[in-house]
Amino acid sequence: VLRITISRSVTQRTVRLTGEGTWQQALQRNETIKEFIEATAWRGADRSFLEGDASFRRYESLRRETGTVLLMDMPARPDGPPVKNGKSYSAIAHLAENIRAVIAINTHLSNLEYSAPRIHAFDIPKGVAIIEDLGRDVFGYKAAQGHDMREPMKAAVELLVNMTTQDWPETVSAGDGYTHYVPAYDKEALLIETSLLPSWYWPQLRGADAPPATHHEFAGLWSEALRFAMPSKPCWTLRDYHSPNLLWLRDRAGLRRVGPIDTQDCVMGHPAYDLASLLQDARVDIATERADELFDYYCGLRSGDFSRADFSTAFAVLGAQRATKILGIFARLSKRDGKHGYLKHMPRVARHLERNLRHPVLRRLRHWFETQLPAITA
Repeated sequence: VLRITISRSVTQRTVRLTGEGTWQQALQRNETIKEFIEATAWRGADRSFLEGDASFRRYESLRRETGTVLLMDMPARPDGPPVKNGKSYSAIAHLAENIRAVIAINTHLSNLEYSAPRIHAFDIPKGVAIIEDLGRDVFGYKAAQGHDMREPMKAAVELLVNMTTQDWPETVSAGDGYTHYVPAYDKEALLIETSLLPSWYWPQLRGADAPPATHHEFAGLWSEALRFAMPSKPCWTLRDYHSPNLLWLRDRAGLRRVGPIDTQDCVMGHPAYDLASLLQDARVDIATERADELFDYYCGLRSGDFSRADFSTAFAVLGAQRATKILGIFARLSKRDGKHGYLKHMPRVARHLERNLRHPVLRRLRHWFETQLPAITA
């Protein structure tokens, strides 16, 4: 319940808001954010809601005559219920549960001269930060509006190649005495993500929960396949390196023309994962021929002990893993959270999965899909 009380005097009108339940929590959160802003250089800035996303984050735009920045509202969330070995899904999948990861990852990327949003001010316990506003030239919007994406996509590929040349730390500073550990994108994390498909997508297609034996068989097949996607030299893997989270910064030079955001779930993983995220986008169509050209471009830029054959195998395995996960996530967003808009993207994701499953090392998984969920590979 939200109560709005309006009182007036000769010179002014006063509006008082009081709330109960979720409204009370929202008003209290707003006061926390207001107090934080008032203690920064952006005191007195005009605030306006910008957007939320599929997670628990939300953003505001802070405007002054000198420019615009973004306020990131990311309160720490409680750990979810245990799902395996006493650990929650987010713990196993290594999902960030507070803003510390954003501060640490973005700061390190910025120090390496990548165009991740710079951090202007933050309060980790309160879960708020003021970050650089990279604009609105999002890859996904540009593609949807029919812009020529050849230059932006090549630049995004070049950035991924450059990332393979860095020595990535497992522990990074988040400032104010805080540190952040970048976990390994290990088999346990990859497996728990694939479990979203039988848990959520299976019931959507079949109208009933998948039996325990199905979950067990599916996990076994993935455990076998993931052996081909373990990196010999892990690098930072952003996990959401795709059109909604890349901004085109045409006025900057070289690799700085690409601005990656949504970096908090970064892990130490295989470089093929982010390339699959980019070329097998869940939200926009990328022609197969164009995706293949960009894949060739990536491989041509790699050097050293790079094996195209091994990389192609890992690309197919991790592309299939990512598509499997996304089908489960989109089904969950619809069923559990009432966010049905993601369903329109599922046919595209299914096509990515079907193409990846053609790789010989995934033949047993392909057979599973053909017999258990034939709609995907039809």
